[in-house]
Amino acid sequence: MSEATERVISGLEGVLACESSIAYIDGSIPALSLRGYDIHDIAQTLTFEQVAFLIWHDRIPNAGELRAFSADLAGRRAIPKQIIDVLRATPSAAHPMAGLRTTVSMLGAMDPRAEDISPEDNLRKAQDLTAQMPTIVAAQARLQRGQEPIAPEPTLSHAANYCYMLTGKQPDETTTRTFDAMLILYAEHETNASTFACRVVVGTEADFYSAVVAGIGAIKGPLHGGAIDAVMRMFLEIETPERAAAYVDEALAARRKLPGFGHRVYRAGDPRASQLRGMAEKLGQASGDDKWFAIATAAEQRMRDAKGIIANVDYFAAPVLYHLGFPLNVFTNVIASTRIVGWSAHMLEQYANNRLIRPRALYTGHRGRKLGVN
Repeated sequence: MSEATERVISGLEGVLACESSIAYIDGSIPALSLRGYDIHDIAQTLTFEQVAFLIWHDRIPNAGELRAFSADLAGRRAIPKQIIDVLRATPSAAHPMAGLRTTVSMLGAMDPRAEDISPEDNLRKAQDLTAQMPTIVAAQARLQRGQEPIAPEPTLSHAANYCYMLTGKQPDETTTRTFDAMLILYAEHETNASTFACRVVVGTEADFYSAVVAGIGAIKGPLHGGAIDAVMRMFLEIETPERAAAYVDEALAARRKLPGFGHRVYRAGDPRASQLRGMAEKLGQASGDDKWFAIATAAEQRMRDAKGIIANVDYFAAPVLYHLGFPLNVFTNVIASTRIVGWSAHMLEQYANNRLIRPRALYTGHRGRKLGVN
């Protein structure tokens, strides 16, 4: 391309960076599918274990495969004592995502096969981290509350065990199914910022753990996964449904962005948000405390009336996690602990058909400067 026809696309919006068969998004409908299956059907019908198998293997497991896969994943949940020691040593003022990032890096340092980037061993690492990251996040949540971590229970499903490690109690069926569906909705979402970061690192033929650490670093940001923390803080500031409209109006008048609204790809609504909206409502009703759902819907309606801007996936996921008992500052950690499934699939895809990812920049600086000349 000649210099005269070069142009920069801000944020790489609409740029096709790779070929992938994992997820498809149509922001105009809106629609999201994983391996060709509609996200609504998946979230309402499948379990997390089935979805992880589907994303990695491009098919839904049969009954025997699912039993074996679920048992294998459950058997990988335990984390080394050194990881708990790192969490204990992490300063209380540190961001919990920094703790997650550090422990994943430590797992890589402890893995004698960390540098093996064969498809078989990378899949093993994907399974390990998918099982271990929830154990790390639940331990983080308990330690910051002054509680001891709880060892995983291999007889429980992925979602039920996650809740058990957080609370020490086996969750009821409604809680388990709600959390299971939430984990599914966040498991994969095409080439978002964190997934692209993982693929860029894999493009250099670096090890699997290095790529995951890059993904954690990217999803930590408030313009990506970190937005979910800010959403719940906003609801806590609003306090009551009656104050929601005024809160939104004041923010708009001050030109202050409100978390949980808008999306780079979806323009007519986020299909994941509609699922989470219903989940947040049901949890509020079941707990006898629908205040957070009432605040969320009131603020959502005011934002829609004033600006026509949609709520995204994080908006209703925040009250869901709050009802489930997760501390506010580990919300993003929870998202990272399920997005590892999608990251892993993209990383395996990148390793299998790799080329170094190396874009160019449109140079806008000085030209022809001479040393010694002011």
